[in-house]
Amino acid sequence: MPERYQFDFLVIGSGIAGLTFALRVADHGSVAIVTKKESVESNTNYAQGGIAAVMDAADSFEQHVQDTLEAGAGLCDREVVETVVREGPERVRELMALGAQFTRENGRLHLGREGGHSRNRIVHAADATGREVERALLARVRAHPNIHIFEYHYAVDLITEHHLGQYVSRLRPDIHCFGAYVLDERADVVHTFLAKATLLATGGSGQVYLHTTNPPVATGDGVAMAYRAKARVANMEFIQFHPTTLFYPDGPKERSFLISEAVRGEGARLYNLAGERFMPKYDPRAELAPRDIVARAIDDQLKRRGDPHVWLDISHRPAEEIKRRFPNIYRTLLDYGIDMTQQPIPVVPAAHYQCGGVLTDLHGRTTIHGLYAAGEVACTGLHGANRLASNSLLEALVFARRAAEDAVQYIQTQTWRTDVPDWDDRGTERPQEWVLIAHNRDELRRIMWDYVGIVRSQLRLERALRRTRLLYEETEDFYRRARLSPGLCELRNMIAVAYLIIRSALMRRESRGLHYMLDYPEPVESERRPTLV
Repeated sequence: MPERYQFDFLVIGSGIAGLTFALRVADHGSVAIVTKKESVESNTNYAQGGIAAVMDAADSFEQHVQDTLEAGAGLCDREVVETVVREGPERVRELMALGAQFTRENGRLHLGREGGHSRNRIVHAADATGREVERALLARVRAHPNIHIFEYHYAVDLITEHHLGQYVSRLRPDIHCFGAYVLDERADVVHTFLAKATLLATGGSGQVYLHTTNPPVATGDGVAMAYRAKARVANMEFIQFHPTTLFYPDGPKERSFLISEAVRGEGARLYNLAGERFMPKYDPRAELAPRDIVARAIDDQLKRRGDPHVWLDISHRPAEEIKRRFPNIYRTLLDYGIDMTQQPIPVVPAAHYQCGGVLTDLHGRTTIHGLYAAGEVACTGLHGANRLASNSLLEALVFARRAAEDAVQYIQTQTWRTDVPDWDDRGTERPQEWVLIAHNRDELRRIMWDYVGIVRSQLRLERALRRTRLLYEETEDFYRRARLSPGLCELRNMIAVAYLIIRSALMRRESRGLHYMLDYPEPVESERRPTLV
């Protein structure tokens, strides 16, 4: 039977942002964490690189700020960048106090370097930082009596005035979030979660693309729900493609294995299949150039030569050093018959990180009252047109803390809306044609990869828009008639996010950061502004 729950705080998502927020607010009220799979299944858990923070006397806040601004290609919000950089070290120390164990050398934190950084400042746990952070946070969350975790619970829609029978337009300034409708996958019912404050921490949308480093759960749910609720969304055209993921000869997997940026930071070089090292031709920083430059260079090599992949080679470094620095990558590659200490790794780019998202202010507040966003789902102004490597976990920590501080104050003036109706699924039935979901999902991912990828054009984008509209119409018709399922909800959300990416890309008539247009190959000063939807 459907249940009605009341919590002071509702957290949707169980990555670093969601867990950090939950821990911060738990002493001030009851907390529900809803996560559509197991608690550990998040982008955080797969983050190999680390957390960028000024932890060394040879580094400075000013240098980290400058590196971030340079990577962001003129679209970062400087106040946000300075705030995140200055608050970052304390957030890292708090993680360590919670039990996170980071790699040390001679008693001090070992600080790595990745593309776009002018100093060694990447705090990491070997090459599985996200897993270690998730472990430490989850242990504390599970031990807290005020936090309740609902696994295999899928957030379907945010509850706003729309569900109270009121007309809600995108121009209305007083939209409120009262919680969410949540599908209990195991019981096959939709529960009503009422909350005084709600945090979106649902991660990114990499599954919209055919090749992605993201886990299967990264289907853009938070952005799609916020967009349907009439929140403002920004900069969705800026999708970061990781330059180096493992190439699979038998075709793409649901999630590509990522070869960390840190491998290039430790001296790995890129070669085409003719054995030519090509990165120095594209940028004086060679393999240490920012990700967008490296990804476009590899894409150019593949298209020029018709090759299926390029080589990433670190075998010139001492074997024991490679094994010690990259134990997880080394072991995984061995499973595929590749010894990275002796031979090069075949790599291709893949969709990796969503730099845009639900627009927030410096306190994680969205344009809907009572709704906060943190982590990859949010557009805070930190990343601009291109995220600097390892700034993502840092951003999640800083904004989860800031959102928590604001939310604790916000709930003091709020009560639960008891007039919210239960979910109404009358007139729906269990569909027989599940093949439609699988087919439309596959078609969408291929359309996005072929037409809205690393290099774009007006023609490709318009073609993608026409095809996604047909998928939208088919799926919405199916959605109105069918009982809910996670697969159907995910497809619906992926189509919404694809539309936002395409529409935003069509709105930006220039090339900047991660958005490269053949029709407009140079940045244009008059276009240097956020893309707002």
